[in-house]
Amino acid sequence: MKILDPPAVRRWVRLAADALGRARTEIDALNVFPVADGDTGTNLHLTLLSAAEAVESLPDEVDVAVVWQTLSYGALVGARGNSGVIVSQALRGLAEVLKDGHDLRAALHRAAVLAREAVARPVDGTVLSVLESAARAVQGLEADPREVARRAAGEARAALGRTPSQLDVLARSGVVDAGGAGAAIVLETLAAVVTGSYDGHYEVPAPAARLAPMTEAGAGYEVMYLLDADDDGAVARLRAELDAMGDSLVVVGGDGLWNVHVHVPEAGPAVEAGLRAGRPHRIRITYLAERVHRAGAGRGVVAVAAGDGIAALFEECGAVVVRREPGGRPALPALLAAIRQAGGEVAVLPNDEDAGAVAAAAAEIARQDGLVVSVLPTRASVQGLAALAVHDPLRRFDDDVVAMADAAGQTRYGHVTVADGEAFTSAGVCRPGDVLGLIEGDVAVIGGSLEGVAALVVDRMVAGGGELVTLVTGAAAPPGLAGGLAAHLRATRPDVDLVVYEGGQDGHPLLIGVE
Repeated sequence: MKILDPPAVRRWVRLAADALGRARTEIDALNVFPVADGDTGTNLHLTLLSAAEAVESLPDEVDVAVVWQTLSYGALVGARGNSGVIVSQALRGLAEVLKDGHDLRAALHRAAVLAREAVARPVDGTVLSVLESAARAVQGLEADPREVARRAAGEARAALGRTPSQLDVLARSGVVDAGGAGAAIVLETLAAVVTGSYDGHYEVPAPAARLAPMTEAGAGYEVMYLLDADDDGAVARLRAELDAMGDSLVVVGGDGLWNVHVHVPEAGPAVEAGLRAGRPHRIRITYLAERVHRAGAGRGVVAVAAGDGIAALFEECGAVVVRREPGGRPALPALLAAIRQAGGEVAVLPNDEDAGAVAAAAAEIARQDGLVVSVLPTRASVQGLAALAVHDPLRRFDDDVVAMADAAGQTRYGHVTVADGEAFTSAGVCRPGDVLGLIEGDVAVIGGSLEGVAALVVDRMVAGGGELVTLVTGAAAPPGLAGGLAAHLRATRPDVDLVVYEGGQDGHPLLIGVE
């Protein structure tokens, strides 16, 4: 039965990436093995995101084998961290079987085998156990992929619950395995696409209060790189050499391209070993003691939002949200509490000029408590969304803040509203009931219909340059407003991409961003 055709594979890998993005913070909190560095959820999200973006770059009409091969390649080159590299190899196993056939049972078995083979010293109670339990559970079933996918997802979740009984550090810390939690979500999203039952929500078991403190024991550096090497013998020698140097060794790939991950006391010898085996590139070296310290303190983002839909968007991106009434300011105590909840290093997105003053006051109080807080100058929700889109908790905090601020600054913002009284504006006199189109706070258009004014505002904003238009519809947006603007852009600017969100805000029927 051919269910995983190219469109279905695209849907699945994007769905998996998005679900991991929403669960990223919860999975990070589970991370105690092999190093308690609090980044497993982030690494898995970035790995699946790389796979999704690779697949989405393909043309619409493409053979299923090409889609699976591209997915596997995207995961390999974008794999981050120990769990990300292992899961990339599991995706390769799925691709090897499903690019030429439709036996999901065989594909799950191959995924589990390749994942275990990738690890120099496999440990039970990890992502390996979850993948293997899922594969074993489906071997006696009929070939119906819907039943196979359902059973695999259910067993993955059950196996995840057993991981503390298999690995002592998990039991002592009161958590399930973080990599296994991510793998369960990957298989659950696969089942959702195969069965057509996606409900948009996946639960990640919350960590219990940790009984064992996070420590800085073990290897000093995480070393990762891609390796160009055609000689399999050289790769085998590299694997043996790195295994003698450190731990958490994972080497995956083939056909001349490999992804190498290891924890070592000194980074230099691990890179030099790669030079002897081939050409290492995209080299990433992280001091693990610093990362463990950062994981204990926590890194977070606080966003101010007006409207349930906008708040949900920020929450899906991992932000702690503070609500405000349209036209009002957030409460200082609520904003301060959110900053303290978010972690030891916090970026604040006020998303409104008036809210910025409250955010600055809350940040100053939080700094007196020893927190590191930066308030970004976001003056609209669309700028906040643009900033969150480039947020990377694995970067140095200062570098992350600069990248987020730059993304926000590159986003022009506007909105459409209805005048409630007569007033003089930069575009002339407006009267009650007139539709106003504002660009970066100034009235640019006055008209009689939401649709017409919105189209004019979008045209003027895009005329200044831009590749992506973001529309956030409010509670008062008429049906078809976003669809009409989408058709307008397709006709006038087919080179521009469009993203539409239901914000549900009461103040403005439409928010507009152009990046």
